[in-house]
Amino acid sequence: MKVGRDSVVAISYALFDAQGELLERTSAPVHYLHGGHDGIFPLIEQALQGKAVGETARVKLEPGDAFGDYDEMLLRVEPRELFPEALEVGMRFEGIPGDADAAAQGGAIFTVTDIAEGKVVLDANHPLAGMALVFECTVEAVRAATGEEVAHGHVHDEGTAPH
Repeated sequence: MKVGRDSVVAISYALFDAQGELLERTSAPVHYLHGGHDGIFPLIEQALQGKAVGETARVKLEPGDAFGDYDEMLLRVEPRELFPEALEVGMRFEGIPGDADAAAQGGAIFTVTDIAEGKVVLDANHPLAGMALVFECTVEAVRAATGEEVAHGHVHDEGTAPH
């Protein structure tokens, strides 16, 4: 079977920055529902269309094709006292603790990027925002999606209760 609309595709992949540095590699295949269900970036989906098990694809993604441009408006500097005592760079928060406008932030995930002089610097950009990326993948398996998977717009793992 070849990759096509409403097929469940399992891929292994490696993700590199524009300089060729490895950023991420799968340890097990990743499954997604192919055919415009937003389970994978559109350019990657296009590159995989019609591929069979064992075939590979290599796609260069500009920021707009992947995690978007870096947006300085998503940076916040907040008082240290708003945060738990145990606070470290790299910790993540949904919204800003103690911020009454948290609902207006739309559930943004903020990463602590710096702690200094009684202030905490938070960034709601994706860690790969603003980066050109190279995505290399191999098709590991392809199967027809179930009607339920197509209706829900995503892959259902074996043993997962319907929803």
